[in-house]
Amino acid sequence: MFYISIFFQYVSQYMKTRLEYRADLAVEVVSDLLFQAVNLIFILVVFGHTSYLSGWNRDEIIFIYGFFLVPYALFSSFFNIWDFNERYIVKGEFDRILTRPVHSLFQIVLERMELESLFGAVTGLVIMFYAGEQLGLSISWYDPFLFILLVLGGVMVYAGIFVLIACISFWADARTSIMPMMYNIGNYGRYPVDIYNGAIRFVLTWILPFAFVGVYPAAYFLGKHEWLAYSFLTPVIGLVFFCLSIIVWNQGVKKYRGAGN
Repeated sequence: MFYISIFFQYVSQYMKTRLEYRADLAVEVVSDLLFQAVNLIFILVVFGHTSYLSGWNRDEIIFIYGFFLVPYALFSSFFNIWDFNERYIVKGEFDRILTRPVHSLFQIVLERMELESLFGAVTGLVIMFYAGEQLGLSISWYDPFLFILLVLGGVMVYAGIFVLIACISFWADARTSIMPMMYNIGNYGRYPVDIYNGAIRFVLTWILPFAFVGVYPAAYFLGKHEWLAYSFLTPVIGLVFFCLSIIVWNQGVKKYRGAGN
């Protein structure tokens, strides 16, 4: 209950701060929507030259992209740790974090949250409903619950991977460029993995399992029976990677030497 109370207090202060500059907030929301529109246009351009991509039609790819946007939006809202090394380790702000009686990762998540990114989830749902209507998909009574479970699994996959990458800073506190590169690799999860070669499919499934954010869980709703086992593995993979990231984080905090020379 203590952590829940802290969470809502942070959210309240964040909303007060963001609504103080409403024009800036509106510009950020519009820019995010435009970025998502560009990615959608790219898919439409690709299918302007072909009817199928490795057995997937246009509306199926659009559905996968829409699904991908939902866990990605939740991740982007609460796990903006792409500059953890620069801000908290190199500049020494992690010392401030450690003086408070709250878990350090929880504090950083709340400090860096960007709730306007949640609009991406709304966009994803709209895209999914559009593509599902075009495909004639039917929804069972339990599908909304499975959708929530699969989305949370996707969020944990993303969060686990990026927290693990941030943990590198505890042992190597020099500036690195791994985080931006990993964001680019993560984009591969929004497309069917069978359009890639075997090595990339293996990496996206078991090493950097970004495929469990988009294509694998979306395959369940698309009725792709050959991918059902992977679909139901999504929450398991997410939980494993997220728990592993917490363990490594806690060990990294013990190794942290503090700011200064």
